[in-house]
Amino acid sequence: MTVPQTGARWVLAGAMMFAGVTHLTVARKEFQAQVPSWVVDNTPLDEDAVVVASGVVEVMLGAALVILPKERRRIGAILAAFFIAIFPGNIAQYLDRRDGFGLDTDRKRLVRLFFQPVLVAWALWSTRR
Repeated sequence: MTVPQTGARWVLAGAMMFAGVTHLTVARKEFQAQVPSWVVDNTPLDEDAVVVASGVVEVMLGAALVILPKERRRIGAILAAFFIAIFPGNIAQYLDRRDGFGLDTDRKRLVRLFFQPVLVAWALWSTRR
């Protein structure tokens, strides 16, 4: 691993753990507003359960990036898959025009969609030789 890759992995780990903790604490309501209605309508989960589950997963993945260095390639692939799995929620936020985290215009919500592939690439690049 190069120094930039290691640094990027650690930054990503910190960002994931921070995001996960905020899912569980201070930004819980904000994240609930971003859960797509089709998830709640088609599963036994409510918005809070989805937010809590995703927060726990984010904390676990962030921690795993740091504490399981021999598994970093596998963790990176899982994290990339996680980013892909939550992307439909970002699309739903755009299509349903749901505000959250300062994304209060169609343009801001649309621009955000283009950052998801960056996260996928970041997860993969920072965990590969």
